[in-house]
Amino acid sequence: MIITLTANPSLDRTVELPGSLIRGGVQRAVAASQQAAGKGVNVSRTLTASGVANLAVLPGDPEDPVITGLRQDGLAYVGLPIGQALRSNITLTEPDGTTTKINEPGPHLDGNRQEELAAAVLAKCDGAAWLVLAGSLPPGVPADFYARLTVRVREELGSAAPRIAVDSSGEPLRQAFAAGPAAVPDLVKPNAEELAELAGVHSEAALEADPELTAQTAALLLDKGAEAVLATLGSKGAVLVTREGAWYATHPPVSARSTVGAGDSSLAGYLLAHSSGAGAADCLRQAVAHGAAAAALPGTTLPALSQTTPDAVVVSSLSVPAP
Repeated sequence: MIITLTANPSLDRTVELPGSLIRGGVQRAVAASQQAAGKGVNVSRTLTASGVANLAVLPGDPEDPVITGLRQDGLAYVGLPIGQALRSNITLTEPDGTTTKINEPGPHLDGNRQEELAAAVLAKCDGAAWLVLAGSLPPGVPADFYARLTVRVREELGSAAPRIAVDSSGEPLRQAFAAGPAAVPDLVKPNAEELAELAGVHSEAALEADPELTAQTAALLLDKGAEAVLATLGSKGAVLVTREGAWYATHPPVSARSTVGAGDSSLAGYLLAHSSGAGAADCLRQAVAHGAAAAALPGTTLPALSQTTPDAVVVSSLSVPAP
């Protein structure tokens, strides 16, 4: 069982444009869709499509459109009523795959709601294989929420605690490495921009252009206690660094329709492979296959395992020694 926590879920509305976005102009969409989303929800949706047991934990009233959408789509979830509407996000996609997102901040969660959310996670984590803490934090929630929850899960569940993966950005991600060894996740999945910011060295462009440099930078996070770093590099593939080694994987170019959820799909692909007992290189292979498949699908559509092509992924070892 894999548990996902989406602290700031959303109703994602995707609008497909017939050409390039014209700032200040009027354009007619060629298609539009909406879906219950958020990074953890996206991971759960991808796992569900492939028949992997999972449970999405998130705030939301029973009749909120996000919760209604999860129910209609057959996702297993635990929703925490908060008496407020969840946010809506807008994504604009252009024919060449360029994606523009406008994200609302989300509802304010006070201390009581935060405690209820943490307790809901703890109640479902006992014996789970993975806990995924994903996405931004809504207003009112301190930046160290994921870090404190990680410590609490490990302290209260002991040997029954799941492995913990964090896929976030900015201060919530930084706090996962700043709040002490007990708060450091087993797996962290930054993109190039997030990895550069977290490590405090290099730039997004430099990392995307040089997988060896990406691996060296990711290894700095292993020095801080992480067991594995899955660094996604967009169309350039991904790098995985663990204490056993480092690998770089690429997929043949795809006709990108939308990059929304591609990173979330990559994480789901990694977890899917890891849960089946795959080795590190094959976990990376499936992560890249899932990411590529997601980019080739429209809007917020996320791929099932049968829609991925892991055999097309090329994985090579990197000469970066694990710390």
